[in-house]
Amino acid sequence: MKKFTLLFFLLLGVVAFSQELVVKGKVYNPSPRINDGVIEADVTGGTPPYTYKWSNQATSLTSKRSSGLVEGIPYTLTVTDAAGNSQTKTFKVKPEAIVEIFNGTMTPAVSALGSVLFWDPFAAVGIYDPIVYADVKLVGTPGWTSNIQDRFVLKKWLKAEGEKVQKGDKIAVISSNGQADTTVVAPANGQLKYLVDEGKVIYNSENAKHVIEQGAHYLAEIKYDKPVAMQHPNGDPISNGIPFIVIWLVFGATFFTLRMGFINIKGFKHSIDLAKGKYDDPDAPGQVTHFQALATAVSGTVGLGNIAGVAVAVSLGGAGATFWMIVCGLLGMSSKFVECTLGVKYRDILPDGRVFGGPMNYLRYGLEKRNMKGFGKILAGFFAVLAIGASFGGGNMFQANQSFEQLAGQFPALEGQGFWFGVITAILVGVVIIGGINSIAKVTGRVVPIMASIYIVAALAVIIMNIQNIGPAFSAIFEGAFNPSALKGGIVGVLVIGFQRAAFSNEAGVGSAAIAHSTAKTNHPPSEGFVALLEPFIDTVVVCTLTALVLIFTGMHEVEGLAGAQLTSDAFGSQISWFPYVLALAVFLFAFSTMISWSYYGMRAWTYLFGKSKKSEMVYKMLFLVFVVVGASVSLGAVLDFSDMMILAMSFPNIIGLYIMSGEVKGDLNSYWKKLKANELFKKQVAAK
Repeated sequence: MKKFTLLFFLLLGVVAFSQELVVKGKVYNPSPRINDGVIEADVTGGTPPYTYKWSNQATSLTSKRSSGLVEGIPYTLTVTDAAGNSQTKTFKVKPEAIVEIFNGTMTPAVSALGSVLFWDPFAAVGIYDPIVYADVKLVGTPGWTSNIQDRFVLKKWLKAEGEKVQKGDKIAVISSNGQADTTVVAPANGQLKYLVDEGKVIYNSENAKHVIEQGAHYLAEIKYDKPVAMQHPNGDPISNGIPFIVIWLVFGATFFTLRMGFINIKGFKHSIDLAKGKYDDPDAPGQVTHFQALATAVSGTVGLGNIAGVAVAVSLGGAGATFWMIVCGLLGMSSKFVECTLGVKYRDILPDGRVFGGPMNYLRYGLEKRNMKGFGKILAGFFAVLAIGASFGGGNMFQANQSFEQLAGQFPALEGQGFWFGVITAILVGVVIIGGINSIAKVTGRVVPIMASIYIVAALAVIIMNIQNIGPAFSAIFEGAFNPSALKGGIVGVLVIGFQRAAFSNEAGVGSAAIAHSTAKTNHPPSEGFVALLEPFIDTVVVCTLTALVLIFTGMHEVEGLAGAQLTSDAFGSQISWFPYVLALAVFLFAFSTMISWSYYGMRAWTYLFGKSKKSEMVYKMLFLVFVVVGASVSLGAVLDFSDMMILAMSFPNIIGLYIMSGEVKGDLNSYWKKLKANELFKKQVAAK
């Protein structure tokens, strides 16, 4: 009897032990490439099924395997069984390659800088809830894709309108040209609302309005009993915040627009006259013409952001983001006016003709004039450090990296040849930048008009080929701007996405352009401010808007899951089959011109910190060329993200200085207007025929 009792308790212990939830994990580092770590959970005991809550937001709650992880970063996994028991474990994929170590080390720095730049002050003080809620669940047409060629008709409703339905209920039957009848089931619980009447067409690919209109393929919506928070695959709520950096840039642009009396509109005609060379004085101090300074600055901003960034903005925010992008671009013109006027006013011209100007100068000496010498020195030094970091990363490695990927995507022979691509690019960049600003200005003065013209003509060609879509396209833009779907984050979400893309693209308020414009030949600082305000107009109002219109006119703004540059390439390719090859070359030219412009920005920041000697300049140039090769041949992930963020961070010291000196700029502007009206400015004489 004792033996049986002992055996009983022994078996009971084994059963009890087997019920304990045990979580183990296997960690893999499959290659020396960054961000390809894998963690696989091994769960025993407890009561299946299990829920897997990963700290990696891209991993589903039902997946025991998480991939695409950053090596060297800890990830947590909480496993919960059907009985509610849970276990939490932390795993880390060990970095092995040097690039993985760099990437893993920089990722926390990216998070830290991002927490400042993208901090949401309104949500922090409880003014609004940043979490995205859905009031309804939209019911889409089964089998629909953005490029499908078919016609779908709602054949029969199986549930009455207003009826409560359960997830999985059969609600409708639809027919199409290409398939047999399909039964649609409810994707959620709630109250059914018809969006299409029985017997009517849901979606017709030959109808331009259907192709362009956001969500034309939805046939019904199911209204939830109460709003449901939208979630990432891992169950974390999706939030649509208002980043502090966007508030900082847009508020500054709005302030300068009002302070300068809408100079972005009033000064537009005079800006064009200046850029055309009507007021070019050959004897004025400086190194380059108004147009060359404009071309250099435009080449620094027109680039991947106009191609890839706009595609991301429109796919996230819908067609309505385009409207807010244009508004932000128009406001940014005033920021450029203020910073570039000061760039010329506080520049330093050496006896050998070299010009040293930009935010470093006006932050230091402009504030020194106001008895703020110490504060000015701190702001100028901080700006210079950020500008050097931004020039090596966002203005160099990022450009080399992305242009190589785009070219390799269209020309497979380049695959795996990143190092040699980097070497050739570095040689081309070196030939230009060794010659200084005059050489840079001559090249950008030729390259920028050519590449911008090719891109604009191609965009206009696509738009003209789809000109019948103009009504639905602009209707989608305005409808999306002022009455967007809750799925796009509502009007605040669309507005923020549009503003964010424009602010990041044209760099108005960042201060970089003031470095290029400070080299212009002029006796009147505001004249260069006028020329500079054309930049956001060219970059955002023209180039970014054309990209957005191509996406909308071709219906590609509805496509999900594609990278930004690929989406734009596909949109052009859908109308001009060979154009993706031209676009890949255009991306390279955009990147090349951005690199040579940013080499000058970084060099001026470098010489501010380390001396104005030609030897100091050459040290910087050599370092810059090394980073071109590194950027093209190595994936640096978080390093590039961090340095790209440094461009935005430059706006903090810069805009503080602009606020303090805005009154001075306003006084100079008033004086300039008087001289212009009194015909006291140098003006080229038109030779009599």
